[in-house]
Amino acid sequence: MLPKEKLDRINELSKKSKMEGLTAKEQEEQQLLRQQYLQVFRSSMKNTLKGVTIVDPNGNDVTPQKLKDDKKHNLH
Repeated sequence: MLPKEKLDRINELSKKSKMEGLTAKEQEEQQLLRQQYLQVFRSSMKNTLKGVTIVDPNGNDVTPQKLKDDKKHNLH
């Protein structure tokens, strides 16, 4: 998870952008923070998906093979 200070700064820059605009330096900072946030979010989502098993109404495991392979790969 992204530190609270960085999340607060993202929100602060977003509000400032809407109200009065950002300087070039602030725009660069905002872009960098957004990239960091997305990287953390995507990593977290991938880890969540690796723990998912998909089961059809009949109780059969229908998890895509790619996801099953990723799970096996991470166990070794």
